[in-house]
Amino acid sequence: MKPAIPDKLFYKIGEVCRIAGVEAYTLRYWETEFSFLQPRKSKTGQRVYAREDVELVLQIRDLLYHEGYTLAGVRKRFGAKRHPLLEDDESEATEGRDASGVLKKVKKELKALADWMDGNNR
Repeated sequence: MKPAIPDKLFYKIGEVCRIAGVEAYTLRYWETEFSFLQPRKSKTGQRVYAREDVELVLQIRDLLYHEGYTLAGVRKRFGAKRHPLLEDDESEATEGRDASGVLKKVKKELKALADWMDGNNR
């Protein structure tokens, strides 16, 4: 059942949270992960969501919470990349293509941690 969106031009973050059933920090996080979710800001710096933004939030929520998509999967579904400011990080899509890539990254991080711990025990 799709939640009813009140007929208004703009919505504050608290209203969007109530409609979507998510916390404000979740919406702010999604804005960093999805470059296509960028609500306007008012003169006072408050986020102002248009109806299309609210509908997009509902789609993201359904994909993540009900259909089991990952963040990378949602980006792929919408044909978007990570937020431009976060592009320095390794691409999740590249890592997630196969399990061996993820395992190699975990192994590398564990080795670095073990080396660091050995250095501190001397």
